[in-house]
Amino acid sequence: MLSELMNFLRACFRPRSDRYVHSNSDSVGRQDGLLWYKDTGHHLNGEFSMAVVQANNLLEDQSQVESGSLSTHESGPYGTFVGVYDGHGGPETSRYITDHLFQHLKRFTAEQQSMSVDVIRKAYQATEEGFMSIVTKQWLMKPQIAAVGSCCLVGVICNGTLYIANCGDSRAVLGRAVKATGEVLAIQLSAEHNACIESIRQELKSLHPDDPHIVVLKHNVWRVKGLIQVSRSIGDVYLKKAEFNREPLYAKFRLREPLKRQILSADPSISVHQLGPHDQFLIFASDGLWEHLTNQEAVDIVQKHPRNGSAKRLVKVALQEAAKKREMRYSDLKKIDRGVRRHFHDDITVIVVFLDSNLVSRASSVRPPNVSVRGRGINLPHNSLAPCSTPTEAGST
Repeated sequence: MLSELMNFLRACFRPRSDRYVHSNSDSVGRQDGLLWYKDTGHHLNGEFSMAVVQANNLLEDQSQVESGSLSTHESGPYGTFVGVYDGHGGPETSRYITDHLFQHLKRFTAEQQSMSVDVIRKAYQATEEGFMSIVTKQWLMKPQIAAVGSCCLVGVICNGTLYIANCGDSRAVLGRAVKATGEVLAIQLSAEHNACIESIRQELKSLHPDDPHIVVLKHNVWRVKGLIQVSRSIGDVYLKKAEFNREPLYAKFRLREPLKRQILSADPSISVHQLGPHDQFLIFASDGLWEHLTNQEAVDIVQKHPRNGSAKRLVKVALQEAAKKREMRYSDLKKIDRGVRRHFHDDITVIVVFLDSNLVSRASSVRPPNVSVRGRGINLPHNSLAPCSTPTEAGST
């Protein structure tokens, strides 16, 4: 059976020498096949590393690192913003978040003249409302945009305080050194909202006591209404407003009974942490990484190797694990083109943020340079079809 599968895939194999391989200045990152990476960069509180590997025809993961002023006022406060947006059903929502969430955060920070949980929550809400307005405008001509959504993981470092906000199942993990032993322990900082988690299923059932089908086990995977794994997201308005859960939306997204109340939420779980001298680094990643690596495995990989290229190293280990699970060589997996590649692994985004305790603890009174980097993928030309495209189930993550 494996040989038949490989024969089918050979039509989609391309030599790396003639497709997607080019090298840019590391100021904007480099592209190697379906892998984009920036091995090292500097933010206000230390260094960072980014990597993205594309599996979908269109990259649904989006990501960004912003460092400098966290306000529309150049007087600050100053800090570092990290965002990982794992889209599903298409790239529209994750792209929208990349363009708008940080701008909303800067606006609310300026209004309140400080960073806070309230500022972050308002930024999420404004982003959700903004995307909802896009769906409203495009609904009649592009109804499937109602079934496009994105997880949204954010980290903000400001004046020695770390804020972690999350909707969905991306994850932030801290590597903290244990002084007595010298080892670095993995500490998960983000709360996840996936129906595979028992507490999330119970939460949904308590919010919808009159709906026996609020969570459904489908193909051995728990899904909200049998449609989507995450219970919180930006977008996915077909499960938030009844007016978007009807024709002309595809029948597979329409509920059998009328939508009486909002099912999914865009309200993030937010936690606040005071960073200390033993806090070494943070790993922000979409669930594509965590499908193949445990928190501690990821922390060990970062800790035991040089900082340069840390994110790319994590992505490559995850790809090697994905190949191993399918009993194939990593070198063969790399030859499989986008679209078909989605059958082997998801889009994977990783950002490793190293923490210099001297910089973290020192509130900067001098205006630092602004840094802005976004993760990238291979974009299709307009009016073209992706090679060897095989659609995955939209609306799931």
